[in-house]
Amino acid sequence: MMADIGTEIEKVEMLDPETEFLASKRETGNEWELYKENVRPLKRGRKIAILNDALKAHNDNDIKKSLFDQRRRLIQAIDEYKGEDPLHPWLECIKWVQEAFPPGGDCSGLVVMYEQCVRTFWHSDRYKDDLRYLKVWLEYAENCADAQVIYSFLDANEIGKTHSVFYISYALVMESKNKMKAANEIFNLGISRNALPIEKLKDAYRKFIARSMSRPKASEEDSTEKRLPIRSFGTVLSRGENRMQTLDSSDLSRKDSKAKGDRVLAPININIYKDSNSADIGSHHHPDVSKPDVNSWHSLGPRAERNKENNAIPTKWRSYKIPQRPGSRTRGAGASSACIEVFVDEECEETHRKNVESAKSSALQLRQEEERALKRETDLLREDPLRNFPSNSLPR
Repeated sequence: MMADIGTEIEKVEMLDPETEFLASKRETGNEWELYKENVRPLKRGRKIAILNDALKAHNDNDIKKSLFDQRRRLIQAIDEYKGEDPLHPWLECIKWVQEAFPPGGDCSGLVVMYEQCVRTFWHSDRYKDDLRYLKVWLEYAENCADAQVIYSFLDANEIGKTHSVFYISYALVMESKNKMKAANEIFNLGISRNALPIEKLKDAYRKFIARSMSRPKASEEDSTEKRLPIRSFGTVLSRGENRMQTLDSSDLSRKDSKAKGDRVLAPININIYKDSNSADIGSHHHPDVSKPDVNSWHSLGPRAERNKENNAIPTKWRSYKIPQRPGSRTRGAGASSACIEVFVDEECEETHRKNVESAKSSALQLRQEEERALKRETDLLREDPLRNFPSNSLPR
């Protein structure tokens, strides 16, 4: 009996979180299950309580407004910070935005925060070797269209050069662009600089070598085609490009003939069938083919004769008659007719009424303008992540 009780207690203690939630019969807390496809994953993971509270903003405008207000207060706290580590409030604000805006869309302003944070400290020698600052750069690069621009800037300004994660991330970007030689040079550069942790960098380099060895090698014909100039249809190559293309093709044909060796292909004789009666039949059925009538198109006839197929005679359509409902024309305009009552959900109607009332407020209009400005600036930064940096700091 005591053993059964102990077993039951162990079963209660070993309940998984989902079973525990269903057993609690709570009405809230399942927002993650409803909107999990809209949640952007984080490497450090997410707290489910904070995530559920943030996802409630999909249906509650008050919660959404409170999120924007909290973000505004955190940005204001950055400007008012007087401590010894000015990077710390930036990191706290970025971390909160990542948690409070799980989709990570344009309205979150996360890309703009990345850019403003890295632009604030890029010239500071204090944070050039700070791993926290480097991670902000790497997260910013993940949200840009061309991450190579970011890594070239970091390399030119010697930011994060003592950390192995910089070289690993940089090499992976070059590998994704099929620039294997450049990726190999980046790994060797990090190893020569003894970037820490060095074992992590060497392990990533060994995996890169294994991947590069398993990649199919390009044939000589493919490499020759890649060396040819790329041009659109209808353009003409210059004399030098045309000569280069001719030399490449002749070299390739010479190598192919050399590879064949002394192989001599025996001539193949193919007997072609010829019908002896074809000339007679053709002349019999088409006697006037060789003598066309040159005077057949001198006269095209009058205009009425040329347009005769376009002059259809209009006739009355009597093949089908639309049945008329009796009494439809005699009914008066004020006659009562049966109306179908349209069902309206009271909850949806109340939500729509609140949205309409809130849309009329100036505060919401101001927030909408902020969202449009954030989206526009985010799109610009994704295409040109260094657009707000001074021109003398950009790599050449």
